[in-house]
Amino acid sequence: MSEPMFDKIALVGIGLIGSSLARVIRREKLAGHIAISTRSAATLERAEELGLGDSYSTDAAEAVKEADLVIISVPVGSSGEVAAQIAPALKAGAIVTDVGSTKRSVISQIEPHMPGNVHFIPGHPLAGTEKSGPDAGFADLFENRWCIFTPLPGTDAAALEKLSEFWRRCGSNIDTMDPEHHDMVLAIVSHLPHIIAYNIVGTADDLEAVTKTEVIKYSASGFRDFTRLAASDPTMWRDVCLHNKDAILEMLARFSEDLASLQRAIRWGDGEKLFDMFTRTRAVRRSIIEAGQDIDVPDFGRQAIEHPDALAAQPKS
Repeated sequence: MSEPMFDKIALVGIGLIGSSLARVIRREKLAGHIAISTRSAATLERAEELGLGDSYSTDAAEAVKEADLVIISVPVGSSGEVAAQIAPALKAGAIVTDVGSTKRSVISQIEPHMPGNVHFIPGHPLAGTEKSGPDAGFADLFENRWCIFTPLPGTDAAALEKLSEFWRRCGSNIDTMDPEHHDMVLAIVSHLPHIIAYNIVGTADDLEAVTKTEVIKYSASGFRDFTRLAASDPTMWRDVCLHNKDAILEMLARFSEDLASLQRAIRWGDGEKLFDMFTRTRAVRRSIIEAGQDIDVPDFGRQAIEHPDALAAQPKS
């Protein structure tokens, strides 16, 4: 039996990402000890009931003591507060990373608190569902998904490689980019789609007379997928909007311009323009499937999480 990669891993935050990490760390035997911390006593109790860790504390500083790897998995707006709490208790040589979907903001919050004798390596696993909390996690969440690092100047190469290997053993592919580029990319591939979904579902909800009858009763797959995105954790997405504001506003401006062009095509009956656009965007969907980032089955394979046997019966694309 191979030795664990780390003697002790501390998970600060035990929502979807944190609880999925706990499960895959246990399954792959990546740590000798898993310490779990979260501010909510009720959430911590549930994590203990699920057997996600070996020790549990509402005190993040207590949880990170003697930890070789510390993973901060909290809403990005809380990153600085957590960093300040754990900094005095960090072990010399420890690797500290995060899972936040905005990087410039997280770096500016965490880096000032990090002692010079630890390795802070910002990270972002591109994986998730609309569900949250310790019950939502599952060990295969990171399988064939990307984990992006935005290492700081002077980052220790050995520490970066060890963290990369940890995420590989969790199932992830690894990439690196600078924080500004990361935030721009995520603004278009993740943040903007969620914002649009929240807005569309909010518009439907404003039409109360319709929402309570036809819209809910006759929801087609398009609206259903929007509601899935719009069911994501409100605290997390509030913080994303506030902490990646510049990139999101730039992408919203681009989207608004393209939407105006689409509106003109519909108004003037420009069928050729509409057909060309829909053909081009359809090809994007096929590219995502071919890249292994989704599957060509009903509901995009979302049912795989709760009904893996049903997914296995689907023909391969």
